[in-house]
Amino acid sequence: MSTHKNSKQAIRLPLYIAVAISIGIFLGANMASPASNPTQGLVKNLQKFRQIISYIENDYVDPVNSDELVEGAISNVLKDLDPHSVYIPPRESELAQSQLEGNYEGIGIEFNIFKDTIFVVTPLSGGPSEKLGIKTGDKIIKVDGENVAGIDINNRKVIELLRGEKGSEVVVSIQRKGESELIDFNIERDVIPQFSVDVSYMVDDEIGYIKVSRFANSTFLEFKEALLKLKDQGMTKMVLDLTGNPGGYLQRAVQMVDEIIAGEKMIVYTDGKEKRYTEQHYSGEEGDFEEGTIVVMVDEGSASASEIVAGAIQDHDRGLIVGRRSFGKGLVQLPINLNDGSQLRLTISRYYTPSGRSIQKSYEGKLEDYHMEAYNRFTNGELYTSDSIKVDDSLVFKTSKGRTVYGGGGITPDFFVPLDTSENSAYLNRLFSTNSMQEFTIKYAEENQKKLEDMGLEEFRKSFVVSDRIINDLVTSAQSNDLPFDELGFKKSKGLIRLLTKAYIARGIWDNEGFYPIFNEQDEVFLKAISLMNEANQLANN
Repeated sequence: MSTHKNSKQAIRLPLYIAVAISIGIFLGANMASPASNPTQGLVKNLQKFRQIISYIENDYVDPVNSDELVEGAISNVLKDLDPHSVYIPPRESELAQSQLEGNYEGIGIEFNIFKDTIFVVTPLSGGPSEKLGIKTGDKIIKVDGENVAGIDINNRKVIELLRGEKGSEVVVSIQRKGESELIDFNIERDVIPQFSVDVSYMVDDEIGYIKVSRFANSTFLEFKEALLKLKDQGMTKMVLDLTGNPGGYLQRAVQMVDEIIAGEKMIVYTDGKEKRYTEQHYSGEEGDFEEGTIVVMVDEGSASASEIVAGAIQDHDRGLIVGRRSFGKGLVQLPINLNDGSQLRLTISRYYTPSGRSIQKSYEGKLEDYHMEAYNRFTNGELYTSDSIKVDDSLVFKTSKGRTVYGGGGITPDFFVPLDTSENSAYLNRLFSTNSMQEFTIKYAEENQKKLEDMGLEEFRKSFVVSDRIINDLVTSAQSNDLPFDELGFKKSKGLIRLLTKAYIARGIWDNEGFYPIFNEQDEVFLKAISLMNEANQLANN
């Protein structure tokens, strides 16, 4: 072997650049204005591109895989356009659709790769990762002890590592803000649930609660079913929980808003360079909740279609938005299926709320800053104080009734609720990451199933007490999972440990219908939403 031979990466880099330049010229010609004679330019640049590829294949000093070369070049070109235009190779396109359609088995997260680091965009509701306490913003550093950070990892490799048969296990090592050491999560893979309405229940005689975790094909039908069920139970006021909802299909969001907003009012519009990508979506169908009071919960994990719903309700003063500033994803991608089975998802327009606000946050400058923005909200204080939210004073808009709202990215809530970390501790986190909480509560539910079922959910919620004996048994069970007792951490989190133990025992008997009514007792955003019902009603009826 020649000592002058370059490494594989060193060989590919200049080739990627060469091909990327060619494809960039091709795309630029394809998007040029009519005055620039695009047909002639397109043919010329296609010929140049083919010529370069031919020279590389025939004359380059080392063997090359032209398919990989072109795919890598395309990805690099799209990366320079915006954060959401992507190329999906043939082997990945089918997998990319499985989150919104079909079934798959794995750990249940949405992820993004930036600078060779896997970021958790959101744990999918009802999936193994969500149950274990994995959070938005967590960084996956190791999988089964193998380092996956800083090794030029790709989507396909991540999917291969994290997906697997139901019942199989994988250890995922997480780096979390505020934690000095990696947290190891022992995750048992499962079928990832494809339902999108996690739960619906009556909080009291008037207030209903509906949690929507994503906007998939079935979302509107699920939402409609939940809405009618709760109305039959007397719901006149609704909490719509979109926290952690990463979005999905635009049309499902439009249909949801149409159930809530009366008359013919704009819900969202898109603006693109091509006229066919500029659309306006209006309400018009008679909805089933056009007069009831509504408060919408959002947070930093609420994106895309979630922001369309929240923005329309806020701009028309139909209800109040409570929580923390949403993610800020307002670019519209057109999925284009290519001949070889691959797919191009090309940004073709932007979302705007009825008042004219762009949902998309800025992506000028380094893409690193864009991808790190949601994670950096932990460090810049935005999740803890409303004064740290950066609004663009030059982008001032008015709602239907004259309230001031701001553009610049995401939906800023009408009422801010800080992230509550007062009872959080490393010990609490490790109760979940070691699977100790889940194992103990599942076992307790199984051993006491008959007694708990006879008690019934309502009586369980009112009278069941997580005693000191139950807590001591939990601590002992955790020690058998190699989690030593941490007295300071335990004292800090004791109240929350009791509540979560009760919530997870309820989940073991009544699934989400048992879990969320108890879990929400400590959710500050939910509690604030309940307290705002009168104000939301006054706003809508003023």
